[in-house]
Amino acid sequence: MQIMDWLQLIIFIAILTALVKPVGVYLYRVLDQKEKTGLEFAFSSLERITYKLCSIDPQKEQNWKEYLFALMMFSLAAFVFMFTILGIQQFLPLNPEKFGSITWDLNFNTTASFITNTNWQSYSGETTLSYFSQMFTLTVQNFVSASVGVAVAAALARGIARASGSGLGNFWVDLVRSTYYLFIPLSLVLAIFLISEGVPQNFNNYASIKTLEAQQIQTIVQGPIASQDAIKLLGSNGGGFTDANAAHPYENPTPLSNLVQILAILLIPAAQTYYYGKTVGHQKHGWYIYLIMLLLLVAGIIVTTFFEREGNLNFSGLGVDMSAGNLEGKEQRFGLFGSTLFATGATASSNGTSNSMFSSYTPYASLVLFQNMQVGEIIFGGVGSGLYGIILISFVGIFIAGLIIGRTPEYLGKKIEAYEIKMSVIPLLLFIILILGCTSWACMSDCGRCATGNRGPHELSEILFAFTSTTANNGSAFSSLSTNTPWYNITTGLVMLASRFLCIVATLALAGGLVKKKRLPESIGSFPVEGLTFVFLMIGIIVLTGGLGYLSSLIFGPILEQLYMYKGTLF
Repeated sequence: MQIMDWLQLIIFIAILTALVKPVGVYLYRVLDQKEKTGLEFAFSSLERITYKLCSIDPQKEQNWKEYLFALMMFSLAAFVFMFTILGIQQFLPLNPEKFGSITWDLNFNTTASFITNTNWQSYSGETTLSYFSQMFTLTVQNFVSASVGVAVAAALARGIARASGSGLGNFWVDLVRSTYYLFIPLSLVLAIFLISEGVPQNFNNYASIKTLEAQQIQTIVQGPIASQDAIKLLGSNGGGFTDANAAHPYENPTPLSNLVQILAILLIPAAQTYYYGKTVGHQKHGWYIYLIMLLLLVAGIIVTTFFEREGNLNFSGLGVDMSAGNLEGKEQRFGLFGSTLFATGATASSNGTSNSMFSSYTPYASLVLFQNMQVGEIIFGGVGSGLYGIILISFVGIFIAGLIIGRTPEYLGKKIEAYEIKMSVIPLLLFIILILGCTSWACMSDCGRCATGNRGPHELSEILFAFTSTTANNGSAFSSLSTNTPWYNITTGLVMLASRFLCIVATLALAGGLVKKKRLPESIGSFPVEGLTFVFLMIGIIVLTGGLGYLSSLIFGPILEQLYMYKGTLF
């Protein structure tokens, strides 16, 4: 890494860390409701009207089964609504380009993608969806799917903090308050900033211009881009208005907008660590969780940047200047580090936004992107899902440590027994089964291999990345894989639904079991949940579960490709 790379990284870490506490305190006020947020003047009336129209009793506590039932019914209704709108978009307003309906398999994939907070895109937004579809299905789901993740994390935090009860809060209240008090105001501020940087926000027809070269007609996309971009970033969504996503100059115009977008992606997942510490009454524990996430993120940024700076040594023999590193597939206005920082942050945070071509990264650099997602969506992860993901890993780590040293495993005063471990391990095993199982199926299937754009190890990497991304509800992709086929649309759609909702079921079941347990006082036998011992334990467990589970597939994919690259073998 160069000096300017280190300087940008330090500035990025300093700003992000400075925002953790104020945003975390605000999030606590939104979900705890014991203190005013300061925005009651704008949203309290709307909140009350929403409860009244939907016949919601905000004072009613729900046990984990009731909470889960409400969440699943809401998600099912969202699925039906979005699937219907996308299927009849040609009859709806705000369609200046006269786009027709999309195929049923692409509709299923897109709907599954957005209700699971994945935002995997097998379509090109500017040539497929109308303004109405972009606003009333995609953007709406960006808000509420993110709020669902926040709600699940809040329920788990309450399950740990409370004792000898059954109530985990009220899903409808968590959903409404997260949307109104958290995502809407933050998105409004970010959208105004993006507009000031040059991101369009209009309902104009696409512009047609003649280029200076050969007098050809070029179509320039227009539309309500800034409003969708704001929540795609803050909500760990990632679904861009255009196919090029944050590499498009209308979605990410300047280096300043690039830095702000990376911060927006990580802001709420980072702040949730402070919220969690405050909720469970152990603020230092929250800070150490943040430290673990930050260390893993920074390590990934450094490794990715190092191998991208190294570039492809084979090009040097062809007379190509590699002093600037591997610039293939990167926007020059962001530079190499602006691209690697964005790519690492996006894959670590369950946000499919990208400002560069992941398929063009050197194999070892792409290996970091793989691992960011394969460790279980916990290096910040998505809003909500990142927090409850690392809590589940904490249960597994403390349980293993307890077995090694002969202590009864406890986590914040709650005994860890067989039931808790079963619920905690389910997401880990689910990730491995879905990623490796579906990748193997695709590699042995003509339907899976016919969509690849390369041969050799990179062909495996394309397929592996697709199922890693959809399983982790990330949404990023190697664009060299053509996934808009019935086989990929159906399989990736089912994978997104399974990984999202089965993990939620396990998390809420864990919360339901914990809330019934008494909270014991800490003793000399309690395992520390702060300090370097806890940090090393957690990083070790994360590396082991993420590394060993996928080692064989990574050896035959990016690792083998890098070795071939050193040898000078091309495919």
